[in-house]
Amino acid sequence: MYDMKISDSVVYIGVNDKTIDLFESQYKVPNGVSYNSYVILDEKVAVMDTVDKRATEQWMENLSQALNGRSVDYLVVSHLEPDHASNVQKLAELYPDMKIVGNAKIFSMLPQFFSMDLSDRSVVVKEGDTLSLGSHTLQFFMAPMVHWPEVMVEYEQSEKILFSADGFGKFGALDVEEDWTDEARRYFINIVGKYGTQVQNLLKKAATLDIQTICPLHGPVLKENLGYYIEKYLTWSSYEPEEEGVVIAYASIHGNTAKAAEKMAEILKEKGAKAVCCFDLARDDMAEAVAEAFRYDKLVIMSPTYDGALFPCMEDFLYHLKVKTYKKRTVGIVENGSWAPMAGKLMKAYLEAMKDVQICEPVVSIKSVMKEADEKNLETLAEALLG
Repeated sequence: MYDMKISDSVVYIGVNDKTIDLFESQYKVPNGVSYNSYVILDEKVAVMDTVDKRATEQWMENLSQALNGRSVDYLVVSHLEPDHASNVQKLAELYPDMKIVGNAKIFSMLPQFFSMDLSDRSVVVKEGDTLSLGSHTLQFFMAPMVHWPEVMVEYEQSEKILFSADGFGKFGALDVEEDWTDEARRYFINIVGKYGTQVQNLLKKAATLDIQTICPLHGPVLKENLGYYIEKYLTWSSYEPEEEGVVIAYASIHGNTAKAAEKMAEILKEKGAKAVCCFDLARDDMAEAVAEAFRYDKLVIMSPTYDGALFPCMEDFLYHLKVKTYKKRTVGIVENGSWAPMAGKLMKAYLEAMKDVQICEPVVSIKSVMKEADEKNLETLAEALLG
């Protein structure tokens, strides 16, 4: 079991998974992921969520070690997504007297995942309700659409711990040392990012609580500098840029658009851009490209025309930006085409469907191979972008 002591009464029983390659079958996790679960040992024993089925055996060992012969009185289900709730029925069968704690939406969805008799086993809680375990008291706050409709979080009043469900989570196993911010940003933008308003509502509730520790369902337990993490969530959920800088996201069939992207990066740096980063959308991690596009205040998208449409990876990128509510940014457009350029028009249509996105003129159109005149147009676009 990963050694993470939270307190004398609150024990971490989660599992690191380094065998997984794609989280939710789409997000690359080169450093794995953690499935976090906790147990509160008091007069009554409460398990705070379970883990993914990939980690069942290790989790059961961790739980047994933490219980040291005791039984489980309550299983609190914060979120029914399978990476957290796969073992609800297994635990219920192991401890037949255990009560399951959840809100009405959780219990309405539970039969979709499990066939189990909940008679006399359900403790249905609503906003602000409390559950006493002895010296510890859990208070429940609903967090619908962060990022499923049934989600709730729990605040333990005596030790001032927020069990935050998927909030404040990140990719990466817990025994890997890496910066919290980049992987937490990639996690938030790609998984929770669509639901900024709902996250803001949850943060307003959290602001009324004296929180000393945050226990998420993925990533490290947070005990210090909580203001930093909360500030990041306020920024991400309000769709405000974190930093000044330019992301260049390009697609290139034969390398000509890639050369134009390299030139654009060179020009932007020469003209004083504070940060410039490039993504080859056909090869680089799409989730990282999307997260970085949200991180910075400016974006340049560059694509050839392909079969009269956008090159597929550019279409995918713009689709992700749209569904994750990309806004409050300035974007430049560069198209390439050999006989019937359409990419610029199509990229512009995507952007025009987004709110608070300023399209920077001119739209630069390259025909096949970048020429001197194209370089001058890139300079003009760079100047307009940087203001």
